[in-house]
Amino acid sequence: MTRATAATSRRWASLAGACLAAGIVWLAFADLGVATPAIADDLHADLGVLQWANNAFSLVTGALVIAAGRFADVLGRRRMLLLGIATFGACSIVAALADGLAMLIVGRGLMGVGAALILPATLALIPPQFSGREQLTAFGAWQAVAWGGQAVGPAIGGLLTDALGWSWLFWVNVPLAAVAFVVVLRFTPESKDDRASSHVDWPGLLTIATAVFALLYALTAAPDDGWGSPVVLAMFAAAVVLAVAWCLIELRVADPLVDFGLFRLRTFDGALTANLMMNLAFGGLSYLLVLWLQSVRGFSAVEAGMLMLPSTVGIFCTISAGGRLSARHGARLPVLVGLTVMSVGLLALGTTSRTSPLWLMAAGLVIVGLGLGLLSTPISTTAVGDVPGNLAGTAAGVFKMSSMVGGAVGVALLTAMGRAFAAAEWKDVAVAAGVDDDMLADLRAALVNSSSFADAVATLPGAAAARVTDAVMTTFSDGVRDALVATGALSLLVVAGVWALWPRTADGDEPRP
Repeated sequence: MTRATAATSRRWASLAGACLAAGIVWLAFADLGVATPAIADDLHADLGVLQWANNAFSLVTGALVIAAGRFADVLGRRRMLLLGIATFGACSIVAALADGLAMLIVGRGLMGVGAALILPATLALIPPQFSGREQLTAFGAWQAVAWGGQAVGPAIGGLLTDALGWSWLFWVNVPLAAVAFVVVLRFTPESKDDRASSHVDWPGLLTIATAVFALLYALTAAPDDGWGSPVVLAMFAAAVVLAVAWCLIELRVADPLVDFGLFRLRTFDGALTANLMMNLAFGGLSYLLVLWLQSVRGFSAVEAGMLMLPSTVGIFCTISAGGRLSARHGARLPVLVGLTVMSVGLLALGTTSRTSPLWLMAAGLVIVGLGLGLLSTPISTTAVGDVPGNLAGTAAGVFKMSSMVGGAVGVALLTAMGRAFAAAEWKDVAVAAGVDDDMLADLRAALVNSSSFADAVATLPGAAAARVTDAVMTTFSDGVRDALVATGALSLLVVAGVWALWPRTADGDEPRP
């Protein structure tokens, strides 16, 4: 084997290790939703608290990923990746051993620390090792693993939950993390920016993390406490104030967490906006649909997970086409087309109902996947590969923050919309059946057909309990439908925004900061 061939083999082995590390992160991001009904029964938890178990991972990752990108630039991307893999694997054990919701939430949050170290490092390690068409291929492979992990996450999660129990969603991470650690240690060269400052903007980090927490808290609490609740309104207001404060801090400190010069690149802004929207949409619909399939349609966890697989077919059908279109015509075209196709898929999913045939949902998921496949490679190469090299880690951190925050907001927002649309319709049926205010609050908080829901209706006569259950199931289906339609409409608005924001020039033509 020649020296050049050996170097090439090492690069691709390094990429395989990085992709495995990123893949287990995205798998963890997507696999818990399908286990929610099982966890609700085992731990007697309501839906709002279970959302925190799901979102703790995304929230911590999203809050820390920009700082982790900075650490990678300063201390070494390989070093931070290895630390992240070790942290992720160790903290998965904490979540696997959880015997209550508090420990589960803590475990998921600690896993987010490892994920925050992994994601920007795996992306920032690509440009130093690959260039030209090889770089496009490498980014495409990373995105295929990332979206593949998210798309098959519900199926793998359902299989593990039904066969071994939900704790195995976490145990499976340990051997996978060990393999990734060994491969990265053996094949990945170190990469860092020797000119980067070691200073960390802690005020900026704390402010943006608190802003994201306030937003997610408001969206999670609103369906139970009411959208006009003083606490919910205060948290929405706090999110806005803190976001503005973060911008002011970043503009004034000598060494900010995020170099706002990145945002002078309109292509970066366009890619970031598209990435936020597609993660919001896919994260939200994946969580909401697996709940609906199990709670309303009566499928098991593994069946619900398998029924989400059509999106994977769409993703892998077009992910290579997105890269080719980007290479020939620039990233703007496949991003706009992909967002539009995804919007059509969301609107198609919005036609499903409690009695609609499953092929209708499958068709909508395939269309969503086709759009995601077209989008994924062009936005990653634009957001990370087309920025100054010394900002690669920070750009990767900002990019992945938009992914994680988008997914977490998607789960909270779509669930909130679905529950809000549903609760307004079944309340009258429940009151007529003799449900008092306390029971109404319990029903609103519980996941339909869970043990908590059964406990809430247990005091009602059989016929009344059946009417209430039927009304909740029907209106939850209607709420899911309306939430998906609203998300599709929002996605079309984002298409218009990205079209106006992204300049009609080839990637790299715009002056860099």
